[in-house]
Amino acid sequence: MIKIKPTSTQTARRLLDYLHRRRSAMISLLEKLVLAESPSLVPAAQTEVLALLDRALQKRNYRVRHLRGRETGGHLLAIPGDRRKNVPFQLLLGHCDTVWPLGTLTTMPLKVKQGKIYGPGVYDMKAGLVITIFALEALLALDIEPEVAPVILINSDEEIGSRSSRIQIERLARRADRAFVMEPSLGPAGKLKTQRKGVGRFTIRVIGKAAHAGLEPEKGASAILELAAIVQKLFSFNDAEKGITINVGTIDGGIRPNVIAPESKAVVDVRVLRQEDAREIEQKIFSIEPSIPGTQIFVEGGIGREPMEKTPGNQQLWQLARSAASELGIEIEQGTAGGGSDGNTTSLWTPTLDGLGAVGDRAHAPGEFVYLDPTIERSALLARLLLEPLTVR
Repeated sequence: MIKIKPTSTQTARRLLDYLHRRRSAMISLLEKLVLAESPSLVPAAQTEVLALLDRALQKRNYRVRHLRGRETGGHLLAIPGDRRKNVPFQLLLGHCDTVWPLGTLTTMPLKVKQGKIYGPGVYDMKAGLVITIFALEALLALDIEPEVAPVILINSDEEIGSRSSRIQIERLARRADRAFVMEPSLGPAGKLKTQRKGVGRFTIRVIGKAAHAGLEPEKGASAILELAAIVQKLFSFNDAEKGITINVGTIDGGIRPNVIAPESKAVVDVRVLRQEDAREIEQKIFSIEPSIPGTQIFVEGGIGREPMEKTPGNQQLWQLARSAASELGIEIEQGTAGGGSDGNTTSLWTPTLDGLGAVGDRAHAPGEFVYLDPTIERSALLARLLLEPLTVR
């Protein structure tokens, strides 16, 4: 008897049907992850969520390593149990930390209501982890083996800049055939993120000279007045057409109302769409000169996350995702995110598609939620994408 190989559409529908049957199990795991509160800045609190993820991955035939983190709960690296060494792999990337402090569940409880699940961190991004785990399960249950082995990295410091995990992310991205980032999708339409702004943080400190504001103001040099001029200059660097946004978020300075301010400080947020703009803005900020005699300017910081641009490789993954979604009967769009993620880092080294996680709303805000049905569809979409052959670059 000749065995007929199923079409990609038939495979996609099998994956979707399987995952619909696993709806209750997906909800159950997501509830457990949300109840395991895991703020970035409380490493001890991350033990439970990491243990839950470890067990879930091992049940799907993955070998899991705990990677030590600096001032974090650490990270998980999961590799297929039967993966051979030195064969191509694709990277699945997510994080288990949240912005919510311990005890948030008392004021923002977990609940399932009208096709949605609510709770701290459910959208950003514990539902994305569930989507990943069940995509792997579906492939295993249906005995479908990807040509390119899926390797998973889950870090616990993404919300604070991935300072500890970035070295691991870069190491894996340099070797990976491609990267799928399981961050939440974009907006109510659930757009995939094919472009992200780079993110920079600068601290500008001005040193002036103190003097009595009433008796001899001419002997002083106001650091606050100088900083006011700097703030105006910084806002003049904004360029909506290029997607450059600069915001002075906080200011402090001075010592008393009747003293010419001897010091002041501003913390500045910078967002850019292109790497060339990142370099130009950095140069402009570091080149600011004082306009008031007797003042000095000191600048620290830089672009911490480079922009995720619409590279040919990234767009190739987007086209594959759109085709796979069509096989599943799903319509998807691409979009640009103003915030950064670890996808900004992987995109520097390998084709990257971001925003493959949950469809929902209210990230980092009260009322955070995800839609349940699209969560199942996104898991099927990911599983189908994992079956793509080696990426042509």
